[in-house]
Amino acid sequence: MVKEDGTRGVPVIGEPLWRPDDLSGFLFIPEKTLREWRSKGYGPPWRKIGKHVRYEPGAVRAWLDTLTGDAGAA
Repeated sequence: MVKEDGTRGVPVIGEPLWRPDDLSGFLFIPEKTLREWRSKGYGPPWRKIGKHVRYEPGAVRAWLDTLTGDAGAA
C-alpha cells in the first residue's frame, strides 16, 4: 500500500502475531516445550511464515478455553 506521501505502510488488522518467545512468556513455559508440542501436533494453532513460526493471540486464547484443567490429561 502506498500512501499519498509516497511512503509504504503495512495495514494492521487485529493484534500482531506472537513469536514463540512471546507465547512462552505468556504461558510461562519453555520455548522447547512449544517446539515439542508442534512436532506432536499438540498446542495452540501456529503458522509458518517463511522459516518463522507465529501464533495468533486470539487463536491461542481460544485454544486455552478448550483446556479442561484435568490434571490427569497432562
